[in-house]
Amino acid sequence: MTWGIGANDVANALGTSVGSGAITVRTAIIVAAIFEFAGAALAGGSVTKTIRKGIIDPSTIADRPELLVFGMLAALLAAGCWLALASFRGWPVSTTHSIVGAIVGFAIAGIGIEAVAWGKISQIVASWGVSPVLGGLVAFALMMSIRRLILQVEKPFESALRWAPFYLF
Repeated sequence: MTWGIGANDVANALGTSVGSGAITVRTAIIVAAIFEFAGAALAGGSVTKTIRKGIIDPSTIADRPELLVFGMLAALLAAGCWLALASFRGWPVSTTHSIVGAIVGFAIAGIGIEAVAWGKISQIVASWGVSPVLGGLVAFALMMSIRRLILQVEKPFESALRWAPFYLF
């Protein structure tokens, strides 16, 4: 899974910056290490809680904890193998989609379809559509404001000096 995150999520985030020459590969690795760690340390708890208790209901197998352990290990192995295969083949893949799908698969096969929290799954799946749309709308609004406030004025350089701190903030 760690290799898959590096090969996909980090590459997606920093590949353009490295490819354009804006930063070196070494800098990208350092930036990725810092922010991947910070993300895990600062926001990882809520993600872990969703993965641990939100996707499936582990209370149905409370008397058989080994099933949960083996199931989660199987989910990690399955997601890791899928990420490796997709990465080697150059297919678009997501670590998040992979682990969520693997956990759902383990739950259906190992516990039963009723163990899956379908309401939470629908929220997760909805976020996969909502996030790109909202990101696109924010990018559109930012670009339109840059065009209006900086690019389409009489003195764009002076305007850029005035507005750049707000955009950077």
